[in-house]
Amino acid sequence: MTTDNNALISVKNLCKSFDGVEVLKGVNAEIDKGDVMVVIGASGSGKSTFLRCLNLLEEPTSGTILFEGVDITDKNVNINTHRQKMGMVFQQFNLFPHMTVLRNLTLGPTKLLGMSREEAEKKAMELLDRVGLAERADAYPNQLSGGQKQRIAIVRALAMNPDVMLFDEPTSALDPEMVGEVLEVMKKLAKAGMTMVVVTHEMGFAREVGTDIVFVDDGVIVEQGSPDEFFNNPKSPRLRDFLSKVL
Repeated sequence: MTTDNNALISVKNLCKSFDGVEVLKGVNAEIDKGDVMVVIGASGSGKSTFLRCLNLLEEPTSGTILFEGVDITDKNVNINTHRQKMGMVFQQFNLFPHMTVLRNLTLGPTKLLGMSREEAEKKAMELLDRVGLAERADAYPNQLSGGQKQRIAIVRALAMNPDVMLFDEPTSALDPEMVGEVLEVMKKLAKAGMTMVVVTHEMGFAREVGTDIVFVDDGVIVEQGSPDEFFNNPKSPRLRDFLSKVL
């Protein structure tokens, strides 16, 4: 099923249950090209489940997700084709420990996109240069700091030429002094026009970079708005209470 809806991703009445427990209770959201949607909320609120449903890492119990006009919840759709256009960055870096940085970055493009090794390496080096890690191309993951590993994980997703980047709390596993270097890469991506959905606890990033801030609580979107109205004029008591604890 396709639609001419202009949204890059359109989520309709998304529900997800685990063992009979409802984690998402009818979430609706639209993400347009170039948007940076930042999803915040307390632990266990359903925000990471929402993100992981967007590329069907978690299969929705009900509802639809349209990605570039295609209903990816349709059983006849080849989800792997669509996942290639959705870069995903997790809390843990998931790099292959036995491969150099460069090999980690060229594996996907050569195997899945049919790029030549030369072409994939050229693009990988350009991306490494963008995040200030070109000199680490021949290093192995165990020779990198946490911040460097996460920047490499971002580059690995970018090497697949995605149309949207999904970030699941990308700084939560990092030492505090390494958080800034990862957020800096994400800010540059946003500035360059990359469409992004970011689950994070970094309120400064949300305020500075987000085009749309979403507050999830108990499996529903309680409030949504621009950074200015969201942080300066929160309407729901639940959001005001949440912000009073984290700001």
